[in-house]
Amino acid sequence: MLEVRVKKDESIDKALRRFKKQCDKEELIKEMKKRERYEKPSERRRKRMIKSQRRFRTQDM
Repeated sequence: MLEVRVKKDESIDKALRRFKKQCDKEELIKEMKKRERYEKPSERRRKRMIKSQRRFRTQDM
């Protein structure tokens, strides 16, 4: 669990910014969205395939 302690004479905005940076670093938001609902293995494979096809198309251009 992430924890940000507000330092003396530090604004809440700065502390919130530090918290958001920690969330990005830990990829917490991405993980939460991934676990939000169950994804079948076949759906995961399909998404990976579509992603690789897009990547392949952009390389050809």
